[in-house]
Amino acid sequence: MRFAALFAMTRRAMMLGAASVAIAGSAGANTLASPTGEPLLTVRGAITNVGEGNIAQFDLDLLTALPSETFETSTIWTDGVQEFRGVSLDVLLEHVGATGDNLQLRALNDYRITIPASDAREGGPIVAYEQNGSPMSIRNKGPLWLVYPYDSTTDYQTEEIYARSIWQLIEIEVLP
Repeated sequence: MRFAALFAMTRRAMMLGAASVAIAGSAGANTLASPTGEPLLTVRGAITNVGEGNIAQFDLDLLTALPSETFETSTIWTDGVQEFRGVSLDVLLEHVGATGDNLQLRALNDYRITIPASDAREGGPIVAYEQNGSPMSIRNKGPLWLVYPYDSTTDYQTEEIYARSIWQLIEIEVLP
């Protein structure tokens, strides 16, 4: 049983970018690499894969090492169709071993929103770190923005979803 669990964790780590995950020996938990640059995002709470201080921190290099997704969509905050690139929220949560049902997201200005973890699914939102091929500045809603593919379905064109589209994202707390 222990071998099977270790095999499953190793397989997941390889799928999510093994370069940033090291298996921690006897504890059976995953230890994430620490950022070498300025941390942009902290993930805490109900997660099983952590770094120093029992949290997961990501600088731009660690985020871009994860599988990325790119889509084009219009937003209510920008003119015309924009291209966004980032890590899918479901991939990010899988990477940190999230086990909760809700996520509390916090922005640089301390704006907070709680969203269901079920939003993290294939074809769902990404934690965008590029807009139209360039990094996003704090002035332009960056450096991280939770962006939904609004044009893909009318389900993403509601006030509720727009309120979840937090920019200047700095923290995700996974709630049990």
